[in-house]
Amino acid sequence: MAIIIDGKKVAAEIREELKLKIADFKNKTGKVPGLVAILVGNNPASEVYVSSKSRACEELGMTSKVEKFPSEIREEELIQCVTRYNEDENFHGILVQLPLPSHINEQKIIETILPSKDVDGFHPVNVGNLVIGKETFYPCTPYGIVELLKRYSIETKGKHVVVVGRSNIVGKPIANMLLQKKEGANAIVTICHSAAKDLSRYTKDADILIAAIGKENFITADMVKEDVVVIDVGINRIEDKNSKKGYKIVGDVKFDEVEKKASYITPVPGGVGPMTIAMLLTNTFSAFKKFLEKNKII
Repeated sequence: MAIIIDGKKVAAEIREELKLKIADFKNKTGKVPGLVAILVGNNPASEVYVSSKSRACEELGMTSKVEKFPSEIREEELIQCVTRYNEDENFHGILVQLPLPSHINEQKIIETILPSKDVDGFHPVNVGNLVIGKETFYPCTPYGIVELLKRYSIETKGKHVVVVGRSNIVGKPIANMLLQKKEGANAIVTICHSAAKDLSRYTKDADILIAAIGKENFITADMVKEDVVVIDVGINRIEDKNSKKGYKIVGDVKFDEVEKKASYITPVPGGVGPMTIAMLLTNTFSAFKKFLEKNKII
């Protein structure tokens, strides 16, 4: 039976570590990190996510602000808002909640954010730095995965990591992070996607399997080998008549089956999910620290 990788527990540890560091910096400099989240429209999932980020910031002693705009906002107005926060020294991280309405060019908005305030790690400058192995802001979900592997002392050097999914948010960045020649990485990485004729041919060879495909219960026990480490990034809502909400959240991995073969596995919920916000807070703290160093405040 697999050891359960407890993302809630690790995320709580990271938040506590950050809280102490922020209090220390506040005592020394009188300053604290600031994060602004920009929300366009009234997507319920986005609203819940943004409010949880704000609460997390406040718990840690960070400055937090949410800028809400109607879905009809003009692209130019949104660019002006981002530019205003680029220049505001009280905010060290800018987060534009995606997706944006179809009339707004998401990439243009992302590229408007200063790379030094891009705590989501989506700006092309930060993506390029990630690929070539320079210090940068890592996208929060992949960063959380790497941190979980590290804190559970799961060896990655020379291991075969198979990533199922090639999104810019998870698949591509986690593959690039784990193939870097450094501690906590140095893996042999295969990226799989919908063009694979026989996906199980690759997944069965994985020492570490990262499922980020967005299909519920897609990875089954017959697709993995004994003692595999399984990281399930999927968040899928499926009907559940026994639940008060009428649905339950499941991952991309058929947990009950795969848990019996795996050495380590992340649950859904409570695995990778809580780490995403923890690493966003980590990136914001890093941006704050770099700001203090640049301005010779520390």
